[in-house]
Amino acid sequence: MKPGSKLKSAVCDTEVMVIRAAEGSLECGGAAMVDDKADASGELNPDFAEGTQMGKRYVDADGTVELLCVKAGKGSLSMNGTALTTKEAKSLPSSD
Repeated sequence: MKPGSKLKSAVCDTEVMVIRAAEGSLECGGAAMVDDKADASGELNPDFAEGTQMGKRYVDADGTVELLCVKAGKGSLSMNGTALTTKEAKSLPSSD
């Protein structure tokens, strides 16, 4: 996994673009993500079925992994079994 690569879920419609990468296993819906949808197989794990939203960025707790969702799906993203969260937008300074 390297920045700029596009990955697809093996169990739902989710597709992501890698913004910041780290070593580990990237999963969606409880199954490893793949480069090509033809490699897809498996079923959605109910523990990882919260879904993804197009246009949102997903990060791990340390900020070492950042993904941009380019196609929404039913599975949730995780890294090494730990769920990723949506990245909060930074507030702009007021211009009083």
